[in-house]
Amino acid sequence: MGLLPGLGSAFLYQVAAVVTTKYFKKRLALSTAIARSGMGLTFLLAPFTKVLIDLYDWTGALILFGAITLNLVPSSMLLRPIQIKSESNSDIKDKGSSLSASASEAVCGTEASSCHEIQESTTWDSTMQKAGQPKTRLTVSQSQNEECNNGPNRNRLLLTTKEESYKKKAISWSCKQNLFDISPFKNPFFYIFTWSFLLSQLAYFIPTFHLVARAKTLGIDIMNASYLVSIAGIIEAVSQIISGWVADQNWMKKYHYHKSYLILCGITNLLAPLATTFPLLMTYTIFFAIFSGGYLALILPVLVDLSGNSMVHRSLGFASFFAGMAVLAGPPIAGWLYDYTQTYSGSFYFSGICYLLSSVSFFFVPLAERWKNRV
Repeated sequence: MGLLPGLGSAFLYQVAAVVTTKYFKKRLALSTAIARSGMGLTFLLAPFTKVLIDLYDWTGALILFGAITLNLVPSSMLLRPIQIKSESNSDIKDKGSSLSASASEAVCGTEASSCHEIQESTTWDSTMQKAGQPKTRLTVSQSQNEECNNGPNRNRLLLTTKEESYKKKAISWSCKQNLFDISPFKNPFFYIFTWSFLLSQLAYFIPTFHLVARAKTLGIDIMNASYLVSIAGIIEAVSQIISGWVADQNWMKKYHYHKSYLILCGITNLLAPLATTFPLLMTYTIFFAIFSGGYLALILPVLVDLSGNSMVHRSLGFASFFAGMAVLAGPPIAGWLYDYTQTYSGSFYFSGICYLLSSVSFFFVPLAERWKNRV
C-alpha cells in the first residue's frame, strides 16, 4: 500500500510535469497552475471516503478507489509526446543529415567528446581522379585513415554506409547522456532551486496536517474545524490559477514572485500561534492558502527559467528526490515538537522558519547568473 501507490504517483507527477513544459511556453505558469489546481480540491475526498466506508467497508472502498485510479491509464495516453530538438540532439541530427546528403564535408561533431573522441578526416580518392572521374571527398575515421590509404580495399572501406555509422554514434551518445548524467549538479541554479524546494516542502505539510488538531485543542467544534480545510482547499486552487496568470504577464522574473510568496508564507505561519479563536484561525487559513497556492503554481515555471527546458526532467527528478525526504521528515518533526512542548505553536514556528529559509537561496540568483556569464 505504501510502495506501489507511491511509485505510481511519482511516475505520474514527474511525467505530467515534464510534458506540461514541452506543450506550453508562453503560458507555462498558467497551464501549470490549472493542472495543479485540482490538488487543492482533495478535501472533497474526506466525506466521499467516509460514505464509501459506511456502504462497502474499507476493503470495498479501496477497490473502488483503485478502479477510479485506473482512469489515469487512458487519460495518460492523451499525453502524446512532441518532438523537441535539444541543442545537442539537433547538432547530431544536422551533422548526420549533412553526411547522408553529401560526402563533400568532413564532420567533427560536438558529440565526439561523449563518443570517445572519434575524430574524422577526409581523403581524396586518387584512383577515381586518375580515371577522369569527378573529385569525391569521403569521410573515414582517423584510426582507419592510414589503413585505407595503403590497403587494396580502399574504396570499399571508404564507401561504408554513413547513415548506419551516424545511427550508431547517435544511439551511443544518447545512451550515455541519459544514463550517468549528473550535469544538474554542475549547475548552481539547481542547488538554488533544490534548497528552496526541499525546505518549502518540509514546511508545507506541517500546517496542513496540524490545522484541525490545533483547532481541536482550542476547543473549536470538529465540524467547524473541517470547514477550515475545505476553505483552504478552495482558496488554494483559485490562488494557483491567479498566480500563474500574473506570472505569465512577465512584469518581473518569476522567481521574484516565488520568493515573495515563500516569505509571506513564513510570516503567516510565525503569526499562526496568535490565532486562538475560530475567526482568527479562519483568517490565518485564508492568508496561508493564498500564499501557498501562489508559490505552488510557480515551482515548475521557476525551474524551467533557472535550469532551461532541455534539463527540466533531470533537474526535477533529482530535486523531487531530496524534497521527498523532506516531506517524510516534516510531519514527524512537527509531531515530536508537540510531544515535547504539548502545544502546536512550535510546529507552526518551525514551518514559518523553514519557509523563510527556503526563500534565502533565491537571493543568490543574480550572483549565479554573473558567475555563469563569466564561465
